Amino acid sequence: MPKSSTNPLFSQICGNGPVLLNVPHAGTDLPGELRESLRLEALDLRDTDWHMNRIARDVLPQGGSLLAAKVSRYAVDLNRPDDDMPLYQTATTGLISTIDFDGKPLYRAGLEPDVQMRTARVTSYWRPYHAALSAEIARIRAAHGYCLLLDLHSIRSHVPRLFEGRLPDLNLGTNSGASCADVLSDAAFAALQKTEFSAVRNGRFKGGYITRHYGAPAQGVHALQIEIAQDCYMLERSPWTYLPEKAERLKEALAALVNAMVAFQPQEVQA
Repeated sequence: MPKSSTNPLFSQICGNGPVLLNVPHAGTDLPGELRESLRLEALDLRDTDWHMNRIARDVLPQGGSLLAAKVSRYAVDLNRPDDDMPLYQTATTGLISTIDFDGKPLYRAGLEPDVQMRTARVTSYWRPYHAALSAEIARIRAAHGYCLLLDLHSIRSHVPRLFEGRLPDLNLGTNSGASCADVLSDAAFAALQKTEFSAVRNGRFKGGYITRHYGAPAQGVHALQIEIAQDCYMLERSPWTYLPEKAERLKEALAALVNAMVAFQPQEVQA
C-alpha cells in the first residue's frame, strides 16, 4: 500500500512502483513576512500551477509516488538552481523573483527581499524540498534499478513576455533529449500526439532545473517535464476555477502519457 505523509512544505505519497510524479509549483502557502511584502495584485498568485497537485493525484498510476509542494513559487522557485544561474536565454523569472511572468513587480516598493532573506528562503524551503525529492528518487532507484520522473507544470496559455501567441496544449520537455532515454521520450510524445490536444516536444519548454538536474539516463533516472496550457482544464483568470469537464479530458491525455512511462522497460535502451 502506498504511504502518504504530510509536511508543512509538501505532501507526499510513497508507492512501490518506478514512477514518481513531482509538482513543484502548485503551492499557494505564503510565509507571513512574504504576504506582508507583496503588492495587493501579487496576492492573487497568478503564476501558480493551479490544481496540478489535484490532477497529479488523479493520474497517479498504481504503485506510483507523488511529491507536491505547498509553498508558493513566490517564496522560492523550486525549479531553479539554488545559485540562480540562468536556465534560459529567453525571458523568465528567477529563483526568488521580484517580478511575475508579465514583468510586473511582486513587492511593494522598498520591501524586496535582501540577501539575508533570500538565503533564508533557500535554506527553509528549497533545500528541504530537494532533499525529499532526491531521497525519493534514490529510494525508487534502489528498489527497481531505475526511476521514471514526471515533472508536472501548467501556465496561462497566453503570456506575451514569455512566448508568442498561444502556447500549445501539451509541451513535453526532455532537455533536448538529454534527460531520458530516446525510446521513452518517443513513446511519451507518441501518446500525447494521439490525444485531442496539440502537443510539441522540446519547444519553448524543454525542462527546468528539476528535469535537467535529476534526469540522468545513464544512472537509471529518466526525467520528463510536461507544461500544460491552463485553458485546457481551468478558467485562466481569478478565481482560477477548475473546470471538471475539460479537466477530465486532459486527465485522459495525461493518463496516456503516464501509461507510456509505466510500460517503459530499461532493457529497451540499446547499450
